[in-house]
Amino acid sequence: MKPGHDPAHPARDTALRRVAREARPFLRARTGAILRLSGWSLLEFAQTFLSGYGVARALDDGFLAGRPATGLLWLAVAAVAVLPSVLAARGVFGRLADLVEPLRDGLVRRAVARALSGALGRSGDVSTRSLSQVTHQSEIARDGWAGLVLTLRSFVFTAAGAVTGLLALSPALLLIVLPPLVLGSALFLGTLPPMAARQRAYLAADEAYAAHAGDLAASVRDIAAAGTAERTVAESRALADAQLAASRSLARWSAVRVVALAVCGRFPPLLLLLGAPWLLRNGLTPGGLVGALTYLTQALAPAVQALMTMLGTAGGRLVVVLDRFTDAPPPPADEPAPATSDDAPPPSQGPGPVAELHEVTFAYGPRAHPVLDRLSLAVGAGEHLAVVGPSGSGKSTLAAVLAGTERPIGGTVRWRGRPARPADATSVRVLLPQHAYVFSGSLRDNLRYLRPDARDREIAAMADAVGLDTLLSRLGSLDAAVEPDRLSQGERQLVALGRAYLAAPPLLILDEATSRLDPAAETRAELAFATLPGALVVVAHRLSSARRADRTLVMDGPRTRCGTPGELLRSSALYRDLSGLWEPEEERRLGEERALRSTPPPSPV
Repeated sequence: MKPGHDPAHPARDTALRRVAREARPFLRARTGAILRLSGWSLLEFAQTFLSGYGVARALDDGFLAGRPATGLLWLAVAAVAVLPSVLAARGVFGRLADLVEPLRDGLVRRAVARALSGALGRSGDVSTRSLSQVTHQSEIARDGWAGLVLTLRSFVFTAAGAVTGLLALSPALLLIVLPPLVLGSALFLGTLPPMAARQRAYLAADEAYAAHAGDLAASVRDIAAAGTAERTVAESRALADAQLAASRSLARWSAVRVVALAVCGRFPPLLLLLGAPWLLRNGLTPGGLVGALTYLTQALAPAVQALMTMLGTAGGRLVVVLDRFTDAPPPPADEPAPATSDDAPPPSQGPGPVAELHEVTFAYGPRAHPVLDRLSLAVGAGEHLAVVGPSGSGKSTLAAVLAGTERPIGGTVRWRGRPARPADATSVRVLLPQHAYVFSGSLRDNLRYLRPDARDREIAAMADAVGLDTLLSRLGSLDAAVEPDRLSQGERQLVALGRAYLAAPPLLILDEATSRLDPAAETRAELAFATLPGALVVVAHRLSSARRADRTLVMDGPRTRCGTPGELLRSSALYRDLSGLWEPEEERRLGEERALRSTPPPSPV
């Protein structure tokens, strides 16, 4: 456990605290670079000090005293003081590299190490997150850290030079200048946590509305068929209202930030002018008054403005990006203890379910709405389960979680009584997506891809059962070369279906894997798979798949209902809506198919 982490209060372990824990040892190891950078920055301190002090002496000791030459000399000193600070820029940027480049290199090493650990330790579980961290996010962190160091360094030494100059002119100046600076800075710092929270809320609302709009674009037919237009409009309005409320809240806090900037940048000169009579009566010279105005308008106000702008924009983004590198990847849910042998056998088939979900929750991000919400489901051997629902309701997500290609954020996934592991995937399940994979080679090699020892007579029986005989006749033989570009989408799906049929896994998941087939071919394939001893889960492209299944799971986002078609017609309004336009024609066709299957073949003459 990292020091400073409070497991009893995980909510208090904010991104800023996590980043600060990692930053402290990084900065301690580079104390020398920080001191060298500060040494070069002392020239900026001197330039700031002489800018206001030189103006004050030029007036008091020169022009107002009738000695113009002395006044011009002090102005020349204030002007020449700019030159060393310009020359110091080279040294500042050289020392800056000693702080910035190690950060980027360390972040890249961490991202690469995490990616390799994931690939070796979790059977190739490597996401695009690592690639983004190595390339894009590390550069964002590098640029943000460089900008923050430069701005913070400039503010510290500019403010120190200005405050020292004000003390040299008259300590009473600090009584007027410091209160608004301290008040504005405190007000600005107080806006950082709520602004960050409002920004996250606004981004979450924006992402939710964008995702909803994307789902709508792909679900117009389903919405029309299900008659859910009013509900869809209500959901859209609710998401739009949430986004509007988040943007208004963000705007209110942005207004507070503008007030803080005004208090820091505008109030000190105004208060100085208002207090000028009192200051002049208490020993402040006219030159000192002009010098103080020079400090406020030419040094302190720009430095404060630059710092607040940097903290409010690049600083917040820097913390978010660095937090992406500091958080450890979540461990797999219910990861089993390591086996005593590297060749541990796969879980044996028992009397229990082939696949089981227990209180499973899944969301595409830590603040996204769950797609699956505490879903429990069991699929037994020989059972045929259909999954139906509108587009975007989570059907493909369920298939991915059940197949083990996506990990839930809560609950457990079990295969044949044991927690699902990537190492067991090839021996337990086959997942066929909508876009079938076919490679260049012979038809025989494509079909035997999951079962290399399949014999020709088994392939022939499979072709007859699944409906691949027409394609086999067109190609001529099993040894015919297959060119994927010359196959239709439906033919590719048939090849993939034949491949899965030969493998006969304990769990077969068809994620719209028959969507390019005509209804008759789809029926033939599903009926063939239903005869296999394993469990069959079909993410239905047509509602007719539900009528062929033993049970049907109706999904409407995180809300689900499972039962037989008859039970669902009585208990699920969504299922009734989905089946409303389907019923007459599909019922007639299914009746004809059942009659054909029950008719014995004619006797040979």
